[in-house]
Amino acid sequence: MKLHEISPAAGSTTAPKRLGRGTGSGLGKTSGKGHKGAKARSGGGKQPGFEGGQMPLARRLPKRGFTNIFAKEYAAVNVSALEIFDNGSVVDAEALKRAGIIKKSLCGVKILGEGDFTKNLTVKAAKFSKSAQAKIEANGGKAEVI
Repeated sequence: MKLHEISPAAGSTTAPKRLGRGTGSGLGKTSGKGHKGAKARSGGGKQPGFEGGQMPLARRLPKRGFTNIFAKEYAAVNVSALEIFDNGSVVDAEALKRAGIIKKSLCGVKILGEGDFTKNLTVKAAKFSKSAQAKIEANGGKAEVI
């Protein structure tokens, strides 16, 4: 078999529509678009969500609250997840990424107090919950805010 001998399987390809090639072709004159109207025009049609003049669903539903565009999002990590680190090691955002605990540090890492914690670690993070800080310091570790 040579490269010039390869052809697609029979019936797997179809010829493109040849529009506007005379009335005998079946797709002449208006080229399958019918007479006038929005869909016959260049770039025509309706926008997504259009409901034929009826008030669209997005406008009928009540709106509540707002989204604070200045809100900071932190990557949350429980102290129980820090058990994988060795005693005396320094845990920061890069160490958490390498260990696969977090994917992105976002605006920083916040350490939460869920679960048991028995290691002596120096943890560097943007924020700590009071219970997390208490658990880290109870085992002789340090909770450093960066």
